[in-house]
Amino acid sequence: MLNSTVLSKNFLSDGYLKIRPKNQKYLFEIQKIITNKISKTKLSKKNQISFLNNFHKFQNPSNLNDTRLKIYNYINSKSIFSKMYYEIVKEYLDILVGNELVMQNKINLSIQLPNDKSSILPMHSDTWSGDSPFEIVVWIPLVNCFKTKSMFILNPKESKHFYINYKKNSKKHDSKSLFNLYKSKFKWIDIKFGEVLIFNQCLPHGNVENITSETRWSLNCRFKSLFSPYGTKKIGEFFKPINIKPASVIGFNYNDPLAE
Repeated sequence: MLNSTVLSKNFLSDGYLKIRPKNQKYLFEIQKIITNKISKTKLSKKNQISFLNNFHKFQNPSNLNDTRLKIYNYINSKSIFSKMYYEIVKEYLDILVGNELVMQNKINLSIQLPNDKSSILPMHSDTWSGDSPFEIVVWIPLVNCFKTKSMFILNPKESKHFYINYKKNSKKHDSKSLFNLYKSKFKWIDIKFGEVLIFNQCLPHGNVENITSETRWSLNCRFKSLFSPYGTKKIGEFFKPINIKPASVIGFNYNDPLAE
């Protein structure tokens, strides 16, 4: 049984949780769905990871985004894919967010080839582009991710300092030099396939050029409480409801007979 007190404390202090879900079969299944879409032959579990790690040997970098969109559209056309994604982390979301949730309509896919500068996601917070601070991100690696093949995040303590000085520093530094200013403070996530990262997307995070010899594959999706405040991305447009309780359904559909 999960210790909700410890999990909550660690998430608030570190800004993320690296977990190993019980439901490993769904992780292998979503990996299988993706590899079957792009591989010409059926692969074993072991060969799926090898195929993804070495994808840059088969993929022309100039056509990478076309490939990514092909897979992205395919996985998001299957309702079972988002159901499995949710089930993988459900017991953790129940603790960290609640059990009446909305989930991002479309699950994002990232493919980062070695030495490919086009796939860099500079330091940012999702709230800077209109996301609600009440959201969290579930980030699932499809291969082992480490060093520049992974992502970085600034912990809550350092992020507080970052935001206090943000206006002053942003006037003197561009995005790259601002990153370098805090570079030593970032936590680089070392995570294996079979593990999942849940993180606070209010914290500055991002990735850099992948200078390892392997291709990075990862999925990410946002979750939030159904009743928490929304940013510019609304329910029905960006989010879909999941696990709504009967009392909430009654409340949403209630019309006061005494109202004028």
